[in-house]
Amino acid sequence: MLPLLPVANDWKRWLKNSTDGVFRWAERVRWIERLPAFWRDYARDYPQLRLLEENYPVIREECLALIERRDRMTDMEALGGKYTKGGVHAIEWKTFAFKLGSFVPENCALCPGTAALLRATPGVYTAMFSLLEPRQYIAPHWGYWRGFVRYHLGIVIPGDNADRTCWMRVNADPAHNALADKKLIENGERYYWKNGEGVIFDDTNLHEARNDSDQARVVLFVDMRRRLPILLRIYNEVCLFFARFDGALRTMRQNAIRPPLPEPVGGPPQSPMTRPRR
Repeated sequence: MLPLLPVANDWKRWLKNSTDGVFRWAERVRWIERLPAFWRDYARDYPQLRLLEENYPVIREECLALIERRDRMTDMEALGGKYTKGGVHAIEWKTFAFKLGSFVPENCALCPGTAALLRATPGVYTAMFSLLEPRQYIAPHWGYWRGFVRYHLGIVIPGDNADRTCWMRVNADPAHNALADKKLIENGERYYWKNGEGVIFDDTNLHEARNDSDQARVVLFVDMRRRLPILLRIYNEVCLFFARFDGALRTMRQNAIRPPLPEPVGGPPQSPMTRPRR
């Protein structure tokens, strides 16, 4: 659910679709596996995510302090300037970015424990807190790059979702996605976030999200480099290298920077590796 990296004109759209098409081909010939709608048993392939889950209390503490100061978070619609204006982003949806291709040091200084954990997690390309305000709905849409897997860690889930009011839905059927019909989201599978629980999905599949509760919902939103065979891994790295020079990504990094505070939101920096767990 993210900042869809947009394409500014037809040739860039063609280039993006062509490069991403390599992964679609690899899935069709079963060189790589298609992801299910929601993947919960990912520890063997992405064991590094355990670090984030084991230190969930550290991340939650900094997040709670941060969301008390909403001005320290960027509206999703404003994140990419003209690239994210309107569409699915035009709702009460805020973000606090730690990494957009490279780390955002000004923001990392505000939540040093979370930033340290992310720096110690190999494969992270994008990382942010994603805050969806009460009674908000992210309309069905498709993401942008199959060289990633999308990871969500529930950080602040109202009532731990006992009433199942915070959810996302993914339609992972390749035939349905090929039709490019957003109404087919009705055939998707729902996932209900839980505090401290992680899930992986392929955001290039049709997906939507809703917060029908009376409180804000926050997840740690991470794009991880997809586990790939060596040739596809090299291809993915080359594509991501050139993506760093795209104007949309530069705009997002600039707009993500928040002004400094007298001290980090969670108090003076402490190492999340040594801070006692609750």
